[in-house]
Amino acid sequence: MQDYNFLSTELKRVLKEKKLKYTLQREIVLRTLFSHTGHHSPEELLQLIREGFPKVNIGIATLYRTLALFEEAGLAESISFGKDGKKYEIGHKHHHDHLVCIECNKIIEFHDELIERRQLEVVKEFNFKMLNHTMNIIGICSECQKKNEEK
Repeated sequence: MQDYNFLSTELKRVLKEKKLKYTLQREIVLRTLFSHTGHHSPEELLQLIREGFPKVNIGIATLYRTLALFEEAGLAESISFGKDGKKYEIGHKHHHDHLVCIECNKIIEFHDELIERRQLEVVKEFNFKMLNHTMNIIGICSECQKKNEEK
């Protein structure tokens, strides 16, 4: 993962390119995403922001717009939970894939070299130019499986 200075510089570049202002609110959203590992809903991020920066006023609409901007710029990545919304993480991390539990919404990150090699073989087989990829395996985590067995 890149350091915070890289991400801050990238934010400033993107804002300048889009002719948008560099604001304290945008800075705080980036700082919060960077300093809290894992995957967070906008509501969880807003709570983290309010705890970490109680004197700064950021509304949920501003947060949603900022997250959309960050995602478009590659500063944040998200996993969609359909009607339950998205969870966000900082962008520019090392490549990883996800196991996503449909019962508790837990997200487990993993990296597997065999899967990565196989993807490259498939791309080559179809003469396809891959620019990026994501893999989310949807299922039920071990904790939820145990809970279901106990019922």
